[in-house]
Amino acid sequence: MSIASAGHVGPWTIEDVERLPDNGDHSRYELLTSGVLTVTPAPGTVHQRASRRLANLLEAAVVAAKAPYEVLETVNVEIPGGRLTEPDIVVVDRTVSATAPSRYQGVSVLLVVEIVSPNTHPQDRIIKPELYAEAGIDFYWRLEPEGRPHLVVSKLSNGRFGRALTAFGGVVSTIDEPFPIRLDPAALARQ
Repeated sequence: MSIASAGHVGPWTIEDVERLPDNGDHSRYELLTSGVLTVTPAPGTVHQRASRRLANLLEAAVVAAKAPYEVLETVNVEIPGGRLTEPDIVVVDRTVSATAPSRYQGVSVLLVVEIVSPNTHPQDRIIKPELYAEAGIDFYWRLEPEGRPHLVVSKLSNGRFGRALTAFGGVVSTIDEPFPIRLDPAALARQ
């Protein structure tokens, strides 16, 4: 952790997090609870391989649909109540991304994807879906690359995410929303 964060006094704000220096270690700094800094180590190889491949598939789907969105990796998303997340992949409104904001509001985010790593199980499975629902983000995908890989596709309804589909590794599945995409979750992480 940097000296700047070690010497910090009091509750953390989004602005405090944005002022943290980039130490080059690819750690992620989030405020999953208002005022509390959460630091997650850099993701590993399997995680990064799956992230890049899934982002590429999503980008191709956005282009094919001629949709006004852009696919980005590891950008800040502001959650109501002074909270901040850094999802693995986001699909954001292209008009907003053209302004290159330091963080995105939930209203400009269509889809978030979290890829579960050994260090992020509780955040990705329990905490972040609630935060993204509170922010009004329409779709939440959770990729589980370890064990039997699978992708849980969820859609927001009445302020909560409901599971729309679980795509299992070893089978090519079609996801219809928000854009048609075909994928095998096992192929995303396989070398």
